[in-house]
Amino acid sequence: MSSQQEDDGETEGSKRKRHGMLKMYYGIEKSGGATLDPCDINGAHFEADTYLSNLIKQRSLTELMDEETKMVTQIRALDSDMQTLVYENYNKFISATDTIRKMKNDFKKMEDEMDHLASNMATITEFSGTISNTLQDRRQHITKLSGVHALLKKLQFLFELPARLNKCIEMKAYSAAVRYYTKAKRILHQYQHMASFQGINEDCNKIIHQLCDHLREQFKDKESSAKDLAQCVDLLLQLNEPAEKLCEEFLSHARQKIDEDLQLLDRQIRLQSGEEIKSEGETAAQAYLATPMDVLEFVDTGCNGFLSNICLVIASYNDMFLSKPQEDENMDAIALKKLVFFVNELMEKYFDYVQRRVRLERETGDNTILVRSLDRFHRRLQAMNKLLPDTDFSRAGTDIVSKAAKDRVYHYLQSLKQHFSDCMTDVRQNLAAPRTVGKHDSNSYLNDLLNNTQTAVVDQIKSVLNNLQAFLDSDITFAMKPYFRGPFCVQGVREGLIVAFLNHVSSTCLEFCEDKDKGSAPPALLLILSKLCIEFEASTISYLLTLTEEQFMMTERFPVTSVTDLCNNAKDAAQKLLNHFVKVQGLSISQMLRKSVETRDWLNTIEPRNVRAVMKRVIEDITAIDAQVGQLYEEGVRKERSSDSSRRTHPHSYMGSAALRKGGQWNYAPSIDNSLMSNIQKLFSEKIEIFSAVEFSKVSVLTGIIKISLKTFLECVRLRTFGRYGLQQIQVDTHYLQLYLWRFVSDENLVQVLLDEIVCSTVHRCLDPAMMEPSVIDLICERG
Repeated sequence: MSSQQEDDGETEGSKRKRHGMLKMYYGIEKSGGATLDPCDINGAHFEADTYLSNLIKQRSLTELMDEETKMVTQIRALDSDMQTLVYENYNKFISATDTIRKMKNDFKKMEDEMDHLASNMATITEFSGTISNTLQDRRQHITKLSGVHALLKKLQFLFELPARLNKCIEMKAYSAAVRYYTKAKRILHQYQHMASFQGINEDCNKIIHQLCDHLREQFKDKESSAKDLAQCVDLLLQLNEPAEKLCEEFLSHARQKIDEDLQLLDRQIRLQSGEEIKSEGETAAQAYLATPMDVLEFVDTGCNGFLSNICLVIASYNDMFLSKPQEDENMDAIALKKLVFFVNELMEKYFDYVQRRVRLERETGDNTILVRSLDRFHRRLQAMNKLLPDTDFSRAGTDIVSKAAKDRVYHYLQSLKQHFSDCMTDVRQNLAAPRTVGKHDSNSYLNDLLNNTQTAVVDQIKSVLNNLQAFLDSDITFAMKPYFRGPFCVQGVREGLIVAFLNHVSSTCLEFCEDKDKGSAPPALLLILSKLCIEFEASTISYLLTLTEEQFMMTERFPVTSVTDLCNNAKDAAQKLLNHFVKVQGLSISQMLRKSVETRDWLNTIEPRNVRAVMKRVIEDITAIDAQVGQLYEEGVRKERSSDSSRRTHPHSYMGSAALRKGGQWNYAPSIDNSLMSNIQKLFSEKIEIFSAVEFSKVSVLTGIIKISLKTFLECVRLRTFGRYGLQQIQVDTHYLQLYLWRFVSDENLVQVLLDEIVCSTVHRCLDPAMMEPSVIDLICERG
């Protein structure tokens, strides 16, 4: 019994030990190392008896029962976790069992094979030892015979060398001939004092001289490719030809082929420019090349032809002259200088052709092909820099790309200007075209023209921005370069296109206000442009600039035109246009009033029976202007009218009537008293500024036009002399104007004051002043 307990204890101890070792292997132990406490139930040195005795000593019965319950719960939890772990990894356990079983079989086979291999190695070792013992006495003799055999083969090679060289030349295997000669050259030179070797050396020198002649003929052949030229130069260098002379000849012959590529590019540019190129006896390939290529084909032709050939020349030149050790130390510097000069001269021509061809694309609308061609051009130049580190062609290529992008921006700016000009032409034609007057037409015709124009301009700008985004596509190599992206987005698109176009719109609108254009622009066009500038100032400018900055992700810090400055320019243009509109319309009505005053005989006119037709025409024109302005501008603020505005139709300053009723006749009172009274009244009346700035409202615009018209009427009256009926006709006309004009102005007192001045001036210039009764005036105006 005791032995069985001891065995169980040993088994549990070994299990705990193995468990602790596994925990240490998998890193489950705490960083402080394993504890030696036998009472640590989680430790590797846990002893159940010790733990239980301590627990009985230290805990009460209740605590022991609680501990038992806790421990039972933990045991059940561990059992449950173990079962779950087994269930979850059941397939893995099965697979591991199969793998272990297979490994046992494999190791058993491997042991048999290793035993067989060891047996074979022992047999080989035995045979090797036997052979070594057998050949030990003949080893030195065999080595000597082997050396003699090698020497005889070399002598045979030397005696057969002239024939070999001739055979290689006949077969044009020049590389093999040079290889054979350079292999035997040192030995022939060393033993040339011997008669037999002297003859072989002389024959070989003659044959090599012929070989050099063949290589030079091939070197000068125009049909030879760059690879053939490189091979010829390499062979001539191996035959100790002067390196500097070969450099010049190699570059000279390579240039013949490259010049043909440049001539093809020049031909394409002339074809694209519209020149007629006459050529006879062309092949099909030449006829295809005689048709104009698009810019992508042009760049591909240049890259695959010119750039590929010049890269091959550079690579071959580097391999032949720069990478190989030269006897002259200065030869590398001389060769590099010749190559750099050669490449720079040709690249300048190539860049010029590319610039000229790209410049011919400014009339097209789509940028996709142009951007792809520029990207391909930029990529090839970057790769070329690796071949010739002493030059930086990528910077020149980037300048060409930037210049092309700048040209596209300028082209789109011109197209936007032309589009705006076309919009103005369409507006003029619509204004001039006869149209059916309807309710909807009369109320929104100008507003529709304004909206159509603004929408067309904004849509065109959006289309242009979308086209220019092709320069910033993610697959374009130069798009993310800071030296391209910053200037293109900010200085090109924002400032060079959007800001420049907005300034052009403002300046174009201001041109309609200049004296040279006086009378050329329809007044309705001035009104539409003024409202267009106001709309631009209110929202369009900020919207377009925000859209541009978002689409082109402008983060670089460059000096830019502020939105405030652009809005101020637009508002100034709108103000000047509206002022000019008021001036034009005011002068138009003034011209009617002036002619009506100047062409009438006011001394001999008949007694007034109706309102003059010109006054009705004035009211009609002002009503039409009011309808036009009302389509585009808000009503505006009016001063509070008196309740009897419709009845205050007789100027309160008709002092002549009172004087006549009081004194019998106007001439009875001294004229100086009447003038004095009129001047005193003017001192206390509010001064009216005729050509003041107009606010952006319908009431303000109509007020400005009416002020100009009535002021002209007043000045014309002051230049005429009136009879009795002439004065009465002016009374009727001004009363009629008062009946209608007060509705259009911001302050009806303004109309009242000006009409009072007109009547007063007429009274002062009347030879027989006799005022018409107000009731008669009312009757005539109602009838008119």
